[in-house]
Amino acid sequence: MDPVVLLIVVLVIVLVAVGVFAFMKQRRRKLQDRFGPEYDRSVATSGDRGEAERSLREKAARRDQLDIRPLGEEARARYADEWSLVQARFVDEPGPAVDEADALVARVMRERGYPVEDFETRNDMAAVDHPDVVEHYRAAHQIHSANASGHADTEELRSALVHYRALFDVLLRETTAGDQHTR
Repeated sequence: MDPVVLLIVVLVIVLVAVGVFAFMKQRRRKLQDRFGPEYDRSVATSGDRGEAERSLREKAARRDQLDIRPLGEEARARYADEWSLVQARFVDEPGPAVDEADALVARVMRERGYPVEDFETRNDMAAVDHPDVVEHYRAAHQIHSANASGHADTEELRSALVHYRALFDVLLRETTAGDQHTR
């Protein structure tokens, strides 16, 4: 083979490799920016960076197809009042209050346009838009589940309420759809 042709082939291969590497690095950086701490958690949980990144891209693509909308002032005030009632109920009935907090967060998500069929779906969409608080939601749900089987004490239930509140506050105060994922 002619040395000039060989050199050109090698240069093309190197350029393609550099381009692919730059593309992958840019795509990874976009995921890290969008998902924040959720990116690191997903990679650590999966053990396979490529698999974790594929999963995050799929979640983001599903989320981007949704029409997430802000709550109106009236709805925000109504939900804030409902939260106050949940907190007040906690004093006398902590378990049922945590159940109500879980249901209230789901109702707010539904009204905002999130799919709410099951926890995993809600969790995935919260992870896309609210990566800084989704871990609170997971912790709250775990305690909620333990409570359903009679394995949560009052302090854990109090913690669940605090965790639910973290996501609830973010869902309530957002005034424009998609604020979080366009950062």
